[in-house]
Amino acid sequence: MYAVYRQAHTPTAVEFSVYCNFISSKEKNLVVAGTSQLYVYRIIHDVESTSKAEKSSDSKPRKEKLEQVASFSLFGNIMSMASVQLVGASRDALLLSFKDAKLSVVEYDPGTHDLKTLSLHYFEEPELRDGFVQNVHIPIVRVDPENRCAVMLVYGTQLVVLPFRKDTLTDEQEGGVGEGPKSSFLPSYIIDVRELDEKLLNIVDMKFLHGYYEPTLLILFEPNQTWPGRVAVRQDTCSIVAISLNIMQKVHPVIWSLSNLPFDCTQVMPVPKPIGGVVVFAVNSLLYLNQSVPPYGVSLNSQTNGTTAFPLRVQDEVKITLDCSQSDFIAYDKMVISLKGGEIYVLTLITDGMRSVRAFHFDKAAASVLTTCMVTMEPGYLFLGSRLGNSLLLKYTEKLQEKLQEKLQPAPPEEAREEVDKDKPEEPPSKKKRVESSTNWTDEVDEIEVYGSEAQSGTQLATYSFEVCDSILNIGPCVNASMGEPAFLSEEFQNNPEPDLEVVVCSGYGKNGALSVLQRSIRPQVVTTFELPGCHDMWTVVSNEVKEDKKVAAKSDGSEDGAETEDGEEGDRDKEKEEEEEEEEEEEKTTTTEPPLEDDKKKHGFLILSREDSTMILQTGQEIMELDTSGFATQGPTVFAGNIGDNKYIIQVSPMGIRLLEGVTQLHFIPVDLGSPIVHCSVADPYVVIMTAEGVVTMFALKTDSYMGKTHRLALQKPQIPTLSRVIALCAYRDVSGMFTTENKVSSSFVKEDTVVSSLSEAETIIHDLSNTVDDEEEMLYGESNANAGHGRDEMGRSYGPHGGYGSDGSAGKSEPSHWCIIIRENGVMEIYQLPDWRLVFLVKNFPVGQRVLVDSSSGQSAAQGEGKKEEVTRQGEIPLVKEVALVSLGYNYSRPYLLVHVEQELLIYEAFPYDQQQPQNNLKVRFKKVPHNINFREKKSKLKKDKKGESGGEESSAVKGRIARFRYFEDISGYSGVFICGPSPHWMLVTSRGAIRLHPMTIDGSIESFSPFHNINCPKGFLYFNKQGELRISVLPTYLSYDAPWPVRKIPLRCTVHYVSYHVESKVYAVCTSVKETCTRIPRMTGEEKEFETIDRDERYINPQQERFSIQLISPVSWEAIPNTRFDLDEWEHVTCMKTVALRSQETVSGLKGYVAAGTCLMQGEEVTCRGRIVILDVIEVVPEPGQPLTKNKFKVLYEKEQKGPVTALCHCHGYLVSAIGQKIFLWVLKDNDLTGMAFIDTQLYIHQMFSIKNFILAADVMKSVSLLRYQQESKTLSLVSRVRTQQPVRRDQMCLCPSVTLDVFFFCFFLCRQDAKPLEVYSIEFIVDNNQLGLLVSDRDKNLSVYMYLPEAKESFGGMRLLRRADFNAGAHVNTFWRMPCRGALDSGSKKALTWDNKHITWFATLDGGVGLLLPMQEKTYRRLLMLQNALNSMLPHHAGLNPKAFRMLHSDRRTLQNAVRNVLDGELLNKYLYLSTMERSELAKKIGTTQDIILDDLLEVDRVTAHF
Repeated sequence: MYAVYRQAHTPTAVEFSVYCNFISSKEKNLVVAGTSQLYVYRIIHDVESTSKAEKSSDSKPRKEKLEQVASFSLFGNIMSMASVQLVGASRDALLLSFKDAKLSVVEYDPGTHDLKTLSLHYFEEPELRDGFVQNVHIPIVRVDPENRCAVMLVYGTQLVVLPFRKDTLTDEQEGGVGEGPKSSFLPSYIIDVRELDEKLLNIVDMKFLHGYYEPTLLILFEPNQTWPGRVAVRQDTCSIVAISLNIMQKVHPVIWSLSNLPFDCTQVMPVPKPIGGVVVFAVNSLLYLNQSVPPYGVSLNSQTNGTTAFPLRVQDEVKITLDCSQSDFIAYDKMVISLKGGEIYVLTLITDGMRSVRAFHFDKAAASVLTTCMVTMEPGYLFLGSRLGNSLLLKYTEKLQEKLQEKLQPAPPEEAREEVDKDKPEEPPSKKKRVESSTNWTDEVDEIEVYGSEAQSGTQLATYSFEVCDSILNIGPCVNASMGEPAFLSEEFQNNPEPDLEVVVCSGYGKNGALSVLQRSIRPQVVTTFELPGCHDMWTVVSNEVKEDKKVAAKSDGSEDGAETEDGEEGDRDKEKEEEEEEEEEEEKTTTTEPPLEDDKKKHGFLILSREDSTMILQTGQEIMELDTSGFATQGPTVFAGNIGDNKYIIQVSPMGIRLLEGVTQLHFIPVDLGSPIVHCSVADPYVVIMTAEGVVTMFALKTDSYMGKTHRLALQKPQIPTLSRVIALCAYRDVSGMFTTENKVSSSFVKEDTVVSSLSEAETIIHDLSNTVDDEEEMLYGESNANAGHGRDEMGRSYGPHGGYGSDGSAGKSEPSHWCIIIRENGVMEIYQLPDWRLVFLVKNFPVGQRVLVDSSSGQSAAQGEGKKEEVTRQGEIPLVKEVALVSLGYNYSRPYLLVHVEQELLIYEAFPYDQQQPQNNLKVRFKKVPHNINFREKKSKLKKDKKGESGGEESSAVKGRIARFRYFEDISGYSGVFICGPSPHWMLVTSRGAIRLHPMTIDGSIESFSPFHNINCPKGFLYFNKQGELRISVLPTYLSYDAPWPVRKIPLRCTVHYVSYHVESKVYAVCTSVKETCTRIPRMTGEEKEFETIDRDERYINPQQERFSIQLISPVSWEAIPNTRFDLDEWEHVTCMKTVALRSQETVSGLKGYVAAGTCLMQGEEVTCRGRIVILDVIEVVPEPGQPLTKNKFKVLYEKEQKGPVTALCHCHGYLVSAIGQKIFLWVLKDNDLTGMAFIDTQLYIHQMFSIKNFILAADVMKSVSLLRYQQESKTLSLVSRVRTQQPVRRDQMCLCPSVTLDVFFFCFFLCRQDAKPLEVYSIEFIVDNNQLGLLVSDRDKNLSVYMYLPEAKESFGGMRLLRRADFNAGAHVNTFWRMPCRGALDSGSKKALTWDNKHITWFATLDGGVGLLLPMQEKTYRRLLMLQNALNSMLPHHAGLNPKAFRMLHSDRRTLQNAVRNVLDGELLNKYLYLSTMERSELAKKIGTTQDIILDDLLEVDRVTAHF
């Protein structure tokens, strides 16, 4: 069994975050890590609302957002992360630790816009391991606050010290320039902590302390372990010890130690200077310790009574526990603490004059996401990263309390204070603020007054309010998933042969619980369809004179421009001044509502359709009508149409001339005869660049005639560019980002805007400076509508000082638009010229081969250009031709330029990034970095293409037809801007203000010929496209999905933990099992046979345990709301252990099977009460809906709910029978007359928690003892064990009959034992893997492995089929809790040879607990062998981020030594995909190495994409 693994959706959970100067020294970045992903964000400040401060004060304050600057994927899971400022470096480096004991130091490389590895440290020698086969300890990294050294704890006992060089040393080594960054590190050494103190075991946490002369590490440890049940006899087991690290002498004396701390200490937080010392978090108490000061501790609840002898004061008015809490300092004496329930407290350390802490003050500030990591960003901002919900950027503001006396009374409720969770019932925003400090606080009031004011005595108390500025979507942890049919699918697509499904996953936990609905591809909502055969290209243009009488109002969004639409040009983004003022007033009036659509300037007035020999002009108003007479040319085809001059004028280019129109009136016609017809035109307002079939380039500029005033004309400007090699593609570009510049910046590598906000007042001034520039002001107008216009709108507005991508010099914010033209020649040279004087500023040779970074080599070219070209031409045979090129700027403030290139069989996407190091004065200070993608541009029949080219010499029309643009820029389709990529694999490329590039396929309508945005009264912010059948579809983008995510997603918050989701096919609804936590105050007791509940009384500071209350609910995919009155509540103490849709025998249906929702439950009431469970079978029935509530047509009908002899732990169906695992037995039932009758049973191992069936085979997973394969035999009505993974000796045949007839309530049936699996395995989830006539059993386990077992009775090592054999294994790097399976896509179009390969192969999909989605696809052996050789070659050829080895990462991980080697047999699709990222030369070199061609490999890789293109 061979398979390939693919990660279809990147993990979204966030586990670590640091705030450091990662990209440049001028601006700090937020670096977050989760699983194997590393993301770099910057904060972007939203200026627009402060420029109209008086207006926004009552409405919405400005919001800061996170913009993604870079993202990196690693072949290893990050276990710990820290940042360090190395000597002499202008940016910070990251220390990343990996299992088992690896440490990589990486930094950002400005020359390649990638990660650069500075040093690698590996400590996996057997003598350090102490006998561990696998490191059960997480390698923790900590960095000294003064950047003198870092330490990493490996194997729980070894402390690795990594010293960094200091300035004093580097002076002497100034000579060794060649050493480069190596000089930052001194050799590492290892301290065995047991040599410092033999009791130093079981380290809980360690941190560096502030304010010591040498690096001082404080270690919290527990030498004698205990647990809550043993606290009565052994308590106060924790200790701390501080060691001073003298790096030069490698001596490390213990300078401070303290023992007998409470047993439940969990973490330490060093307190910054001037206070110093450390705060120790315990579950029920909080301690402050310092070297020379007596310890101060408070008890946070009454659980400390009797569990610790440590002297604790009672902290009044606080009743919390600190387990799972996260914290960070926002000032030297204040820290924010996020508890495990998401509550946010601000803790103030109250000090006396001697700087020793004498009280804690808790202020409950908000309730937010369940936090996994927390980091303070610039003052006023806090980032909460989460695995269990969306990560948040919070803004906090403090409100000082007025006088000391007032502090003693409860502070008045603050109306202004916003709860982070708007709709959390538990804490209303107006809840009174109480001063939560220790009891002795009042006694000391007088003492404070003696000292003078409160401020002198150290601490001012303040209340804080928190508000959410931004959030980063997370769909993890995906505990369960189900496929279903989307509720809305345009009728045009409803009879597609392939099903269009969506995936619903259970996300989050507790109040962050949600359902995430994922659709990988975009399904347009079709408004209407026209049959228009023969049209092969189209453009929409804006016309302002369709409605004359209406007052024109401004629409708050970016310019939507037909010209750009076609050719990927920049929109015109400056309005004239009068319009600006008018827009200002308009904004004042319409702050809440958008201007009505018919007054909209950006509406498209005309649709221009080009045919072989004519052009159709349609006027698009209320209805679409064809214009017979107009100033447009209709006699021949149109090459291009678009807007120019701020959307005032329309330009139409025919093969023989150019027309300038205003509305339908022709202003100017220029016949153009350059020896061959015009085949291409590109507009960068006010310039028009055209190209003929023979490669002649000419430019026109829009000019105003002085004597006429209003009349506009196009003036010819012939560019002086060398004509040594024919120009084959070009694109004009209008840059407003300020990134495209030829001015040298300051000498440092990547200079950022100096406006990085150090204080708010400073920011304010910058903001006002900006507000008087035209460009930015126009952007500022849009903010107001952002508030109400929903998710996608925010990229439209918001200007601020530094330009987007990465920062730039001060002029960037006010950058005037600049104009550029990019030209591709036949010999593979790409040139960028500055318009209007056509000065060469950038040149790349061999452009079409797709290098990873495009580096400028234009310096010194202009003189010797001829010679360079000639030697290129000789190689021209192997350089593919570029068909089309587009340079567009997307994202926040249009600050992210992207270059799209269509080379013969391939699409290249590049992202521009600023680069300014030792480059000559006159060239472009930019480089381009290739973006990895999987978009397939390879045509099935390459012959067709060649014919097309052959014709193009003859008739001009087919020359035009051959050049239909594939890249269609759009500026506002449902609030998104980006590029639509036409062709055989249509994709949407979107970049919002979030900054990440999103590529979403739109495969539902096949190949797409041409595309255009269309903004019309009947189709607001929509689009048009032609499919292969010549149908013009007018469509809109469904807005209920958010497209700024790896897959388009809709997240439905349920605010409770979601455990199971299952789609009920017949009624098209989802059954969802959820639970909420309730406080438990009573415990069950058995008195003889009777069960009694005893209520437990405790004091008011006691924290009662929580228990979950389960319910099952129907949810409709129409509105994603719970259907009223369909809730099935379970009893108190009763847990749902499994819930599925099962097909059971029924007389009601033709097939004889009917779908029911079945759930198994377990009643857990402590150790003394016998555990029982129930089987619940629910039917979803149709009833007459209640008036006004159409969803109420479905209801639950309970068919069966009876208590069983033991807990019901797993369910499935087999041949219409219900199979259930009850206790240690598996039963088979038949449902008759709403009652279950037993048919058969079998004994199993410890605890079966999952079962799946296929035909008459049942796969059962045991929580500890791996998997068993059972078979149900219809004739004899017996269940038998086929095979299992086993450790013991093989059983002889004659021992296999389990039982003579066993009486079990109602049935006397026999069961046989056959086979099971060999070694203990902690199974998480199971599914079948289907490869034509082979059946594999796929198992995911605790070590994040995926293993495939097979039943092979002929194989010798299976002992005649007694044990299952492992036939493939792979490490997925994440826990997999849910699988689902479906046939390959395209297996239905029978007849083709390719379809046969994928016939009856099933894709097994899975979702991980980190918010990722992946798949396993069975492969043919031939393909597998070929790609395996490629994988091995890529493994060693490519440099991998952080020096990690993909082969080691994907090896089977096991926590104990096994006697079997890893089988592998699964390819790593993530590594194979890197092949698509290589340049053509590297590809053919690799292919040659393994004895094949790059075409075969590319076909193999893209075929995997094609057959898995579901959802």
